[in-house]
Amino acid sequence: MKTLFIGAGSMAHALMGGALKAGVLNSGEVYVTNRSNKERLNEIMQEFCVRKVNLEEEYDVIVLAMKPKDFHEAAESITPYLSEHTLIISVLAGITMEHISDKLTFKGAIARAMPNTSAAMGKSATAVSFNHSLSNSQKQWTKTLFQSVGIAAEVEEEKLDLITALSGSGPAYIYYVAEILKHAAVELGLEEDLAESLVTQTIAGASAMLSESGLEAVELRNNVTSAGGTTEAGIAALEDFQVKEAFFQCITSAKNRSQVLGSELKKQSMKK
Repeated sequence: MKTLFIGAGSMAHALMGGALKAGVLNSGEVYVTNRSNKERLNEIMQEFCVRKVNLEEEYDVIVLAMKPKDFHEAAESITPYLSEHTLIISVLAGITMEHISDKLTFKGAIARAMPNTSAAMGKSATAVSFNHSLSNSQKQWTKTLFQSVGIAAEVEEEKLDLITALSGSGPAYIYYVAEILKHAAVELGLEEDLAESLVTQTIAGASAMLSESGLEAVELRNNVTSAGGTTEAGIAALEDFQVKEAFFQCITSAKNRSQVLGSELKKQSMKK
């Protein structure tokens, strides 16, 4: 599959690296272009032995991996690379498949995905949606692409704003929790390096238990929460400070912001 990545940022880097390693992509058939950062473009070309975009060619797959705010400016330059058989894969938060189709005047196959930055470690949680024009083989290839950097699940497009808030932004929430735990430990008397290593390993261990034990989160929590013990005291403090409600509002606010951003970008496009 002759594949063009438009954008050479962290998500393009993670997808390209994972797919090349898994054999989903062949470096001889991968092309990349980047609007402004030529140094970054050269770095990614050298690292993966991929090619600079060829203006004379059409591509089987085009991956939209620029910043969402740059999509409208880039749209005109994308059109020459399209054919009726091209598959467009977008990882642009907030921009619907309908809007992509309208902006590119393209009626073919479009997939929209929401991976997260853990793709760089092969641990992304990705949701992907398809329009009506994809063939079964295109759907399977797209799922395989994202499975090369983690797990991938097919969902209805209307759920992607929520998934953006949950797993798209999710790594940042976990980093924030790690930051808070470390800060508390240091304030209460632990050395910074020791606090950081303990927090990091605790989160890694809990993640492994969630993914490998076969038990639900509530079961795992109950298993380490003895009546009258230290864990119960800690959980009670979290409940007193309404941490559950805080996380509900966190997901809700991020979901709403994703919807607003998509709406704003669409309005900007209509004005031009």
